[in-house]
Amino acid sequence: MDVTRLAAVDTARAARVLDEVRDATLSGQPAPLGPRPVIGESWGRMLRSGVDPDHDFRAGLLGRDEVERRRRDSPLRHVLPVLREGLLSVADLAQHIMVVADGEGRVLWREGSRPVLRKADGFGFELGADWGENVVGTNGVGTPAVVRRPVQVFAAEHFVRTHATWTCTGAPITDPRDGRLIGVVDISGPWETMHPATLAWVDSVAKLAEARLRERHLASLDRLRSVAAPVLARIGGRALAVDRDGWTAAITGMPYLERLALPATIGSDRIWLPSLGLCSVEPLPGGWLVRASDEGSAPRGATRIELDLTQPRRWSVTVAGGAGTWTHELSPRHAELLYLLALHRTGRSAAGLADDMFGDPARTVTVRAEMSRVRRYLGAVLEHRPYRFCEEAEVRVVLPDAPLGALPHSTAPGVLRSRAAAAGTWPVQGDRTAHRAG
Repeated sequence: MDVTRLAAVDTARAARVLDEVRDATLSGQPAPLGPRPVIGESWGRMLRSGVDPDHDFRAGLLGRDEVERRRRDSPLRHVLPVLREGLLSVADLAQHIMVVADGEGRVLWREGSRPVLRKADGFGFELGADWGENVVGTNGVGTPAVVRRPVQVFAAEHFVRTHATWTCTGAPITDPRDGRLIGVVDISGPWETMHPATLAWVDSVAKLAEARLRERHLASLDRLRSVAAPVLARIGGRALAVDRDGWTAAITGMPYLERLALPATIGSDRIWLPSLGLCSVEPLPGGWLVRASDEGSAPRGATRIELDLTQPRRWSVTVAGGAGTWTHELSPRHAELLYLLALHRTGRSAAGLADDMFGDPARTVTVRAEMSRVRRYLGAVLEHRPYRFCEEAEVRVVLPDAPLGALPHSTAPGVLRSRAAAAGTWPVQGDRTAHRAG
């Protein structure tokens, strides 16, 4: 039985079926059918993390001042007109509300049907509330943030029982400058108002919002380019103007480079960059003027590497050495690749990494493309044929409190094998483990 199709023609019957599925699944009994994969995977995460399915959680509500501060700091404020134009008029007629949350799952804006807003208040779906999946279970805000794709959660597909009278459809919004999750837009209402087309509708509007952010970014690069052009015209040698996120606005004396990996903070006028070596850096309005020197590539002592996997979806790699310390935030795929290389200090071939990542040694083209991107910011401390950290590097991996906390959403076979091996010998709960790979 396809519950999604059933809900399109008989929402009440679909809700009853999902009640049976949820009760049977959570009690370990045979179910009339299994939950949809995206829902079943989310329920599994909730059971492992200890979310209580029979009690909702309402602690930690943000005050109005903090909500206003987050609104001012969020790039989402620039796309609110797009979200309102695309969603609100229909949402109000359909007895839905539009909810916009930040990347942490905190509700920053709520608009739409007043009766529905009052119903949402009844179970804590209010301004400043934390609707992260690890806090309130499977839902249309927290789950899309975890899986990074649009998700519709209907009736008893919600993990927490008190939310089963609701239907939520959410889509993530990412920053086009760095791919970072900046928020989720969600359309919610009573389960009787569920419609299967809502998923495509919300996803389309989220993509329009991302397109608007991309337009703003391109406009800012144009402004930086106009400032940098006369400066670069007077410079000999290799130089480029980049914005605060490293995107190139203008370049001279070298092949085009789309983006430059910059340190998290630039504290001096001379820095070492993996792709250019030692560089001088000067501020420009909205960015930096970077001039590459000819004094060599990687400085001595740039050999301490720390892979931090302690914070969900906030993974990073830090390189420390003679030219200072810089940190780069990692995508899920790059976090998996670097974790695997840290486990295999002698190196992995493209076929070996393909097997570790996908269970298919033939997928070497995908691996080589991803490793090419990784080498843009770690090129001086990574070697290839096979892929590995350079021999003199000290590599340290910092792990969460429990074995399932290390890249918990990864399905890469190599990560799963490592997680299973660690589960039998994990330290006492509460200790945060750090080990040197190799």
